[in-house]
This record gives sequence, structure tokens and C-alpha cells, in this order.
Amino acid sequence: MRGVAAPVLFVHGVRTSRTMWRAQVEALEQLGHRTLAIDLPGHGARAGEPFTLAGAAGTVHAGVRELSERSGGASVVVVGLSLGAYVTLHAIARAPSGVGAVVAAGCCTPPSSAVLHGWALLARAIVAAPDGGARLNQFLVDRTLSPQAAVDIAAGGFALDVMDDMLREIADADPLADLAAIEVPVWLVNGRYDHFRGRERAYVRAANDARLRVVRRAKHLVSLDAPVPFTRIVLEAAAEVEAAEVEARTAVSRHERRASSGAGSTRAPRR
Repeated sequence: MRGVAAPVLFVHGVRTSRTMWRAQVEALEQLGHRTLAIDLPGHGARAGEPFTLAGAAGTVHAGVRELSERSGGASVVVVGLSLGAYVTLHAIARAPSGVGAVVAAGCCTPPSSAVLHGWALLARAIVAAPDGGARLNQFLVDRTLSPQAAVDIAAGGFALDVMDDMLREIADADPLADLAAIEVPVWLVNGRYDHFRGRERAYVRAANDARLRVVRRAKHLVSLDAPVPFTRIVLEAAAEVEAAEVEARTAVSRHERRASSGAGSTRAPRR
């Protein structure tokens, strides 16, 4: 019995948009997977909206429902990077319906840590520049990403004014508690040189069913630094979801055949 290719929902990082997932979306759709890359509040097509953790989680839930309905009720793989990973864990821990697996990348540092605090101070200083940090942001993109990745991440625009809302809201996230509440398999993915991977072992211990994947020669934006290895990890998660759904349908079919066989049989009367 062959299953339906698992649908995949993509949740972007801070200040970026759904366009950062172009490489993964194209590769997966060529292999028969339905995909949906969403914009979180305050980003991409939703620029100008206030960012809230509740609103971002609601966007993930709506994306899961849409993809599952379009795929005949199939379980969805939810893939998030950085902010998108924190939001994904927060959302799925509270409403897991329709989700078969999670791929959480670049999030193995709790939001209350010193690393995030330092990043917050730097981000606020950049945004305080006369151009809102646009020139420096573009310089960093051009220096740290391949030409194609730089085009992909810039295609939806940069949400340079969302940082204060995001930093305030994400402080309420608790990824370790979220991992403990999530029952589906979770792939924790980090670039080898990601400054956010300091607590990855604690994340693995906190989860019910976690697989740690570290991508060589990649940094924080692992899906853009190493699009092919990252896509293979997403396909690994999708394959496991597909196998689980085939097994579940086979078990139901076997049970129905046994029930039908039992209902149609009669026992000879005793003499």
C-alpha cells in the first residue's frame, strides 16, 4: 500500500519571509509533495501587522489545516527556522492536530539566554540607524549567503521594524517545555557554525522523540547555506510520516477485514 507524499509547511525566520524557502519548495514539489510557505505577522505580505506569538502560532495552525485538507487529511510536516522554529514548537505543543513531524532548525538556544539578549541589543542598535539598518542588513546578506540564496531571502522584503515586537513576544516562548509536550517526532537541525546551537543536547533530552542533525559548513541560516542537505533532512522526516500513515491504514484495513469475516461466519449448531 503506497501512501500520499507528506505535505510540508514552511515557517520562515525573523525579518525574512516565505520566499526564503524557494529551494526547498521547488525540490519537494518536483517530488510530489504539496507545500505551503507562510508569512508570519509583520513579515512579507503581512508587513505592518503587529507580531504576536499567539498570532504567529495561529498562522501555523491555519497553514496545517489548509495543507492537510488539500492533501486528503494527510499529516503535515512543519518546518521552521530560527523564529519560525520557536513559533512552530510553541504552536504544535498547544495544538498538534494534523501534524506528523516537526523540523526545527536554528533554535537550540532558549529565548531567555544571554545569547539572545546580546542579539537583541545588537538588532536594536542596527534598527536605530538612519535607514533602519537596511544598508547593513543587505551588506550582511551579500557577504554571508550565496548569490541565489541572497536573491531568495530578499525577494519578499525585509521586515526591519519587527524586532521590538518579536523580541518582546518570543521571551514568552519555552522551547524545552514545548518539546516535552510534543509527541510526534522532532528533527533538531543546526548548522555546524550556528551560534544558536549551544543547548542542542538539552533540547534532545527534553523531547519525547528527537533526532539531532548537524549540517557541515553551514551557519545559522542552514536551509540557505546548505539547501540540498537541508532538503534531504526534510525528506527524511516526510518519509517517516508517510511510513507511519501507511502502517496505520494497513492496521485499520486488517481490523476491518477481520471484523467483516467474523460477522459473516456462523457456527454450526450443537447436536
